[in-house]
Amino acid sequence: LLLYGVFSLGTPGVGKTTLGKELASRSGMTYINVGDMAKEGELYEGFDEEYDCPILDEDRVIDELEDKMSEGGVIIDYHGCDFFPERWFDIVFVLRTDNSFLYDRLESRGYKGKKLQDNIQCEIFQTLYEEAMSSYREEIVHQLPSNTPEDLERNLDQIMQWIEQWMKDNN
Repeated sequence: LLLYGVFSLGTPGVGKTTLGKELASRSGMTYINVGDMAKEGELYEGFDEEYDCPILDEDRVIDELEDKMSEGGVIIDYHGCDFFPERWFDIVFVLRTDNSFLYDRLESRGYKGKKLQDNIQCEIFQTLYEEAMSSYREEIVHQLPSNTPEDLERNLDQIMQWIEQWMKDNN
């Protein structure tokens, strides 16, 4: 039995992509960045002028991912979670970053004004952690600190141990 899905979730700039790609190479799972997938497939339903970004067509994203998810062994990376089916994920990791680190990371990506402020506030108020807690079974949702390269290494080790344990328990 293959581990179905791992969800790497968090505010932009917390390190989801770095974690997801490295986890995929260590675990042999497939890594999917939903933002990149949406860009490639133009899975949008409009444009948000205020945030200067396209609006995701959530139904098309789900349709696009359905086959891959049913095969299992997938790591999903995205900053929102309330539209993904609960059955897709065996574990959900919400990466958390201190605002001093996050502010610099987002600024270096060109975030400014309302977009920058709202993402920082999203992190302060644990918005995505709460969204994950209300979207999935509490026992599969875990918060991980993501400030330093040491945090990344520790998180990868912890997740790999969890995956190995899951494989033992379910095979």
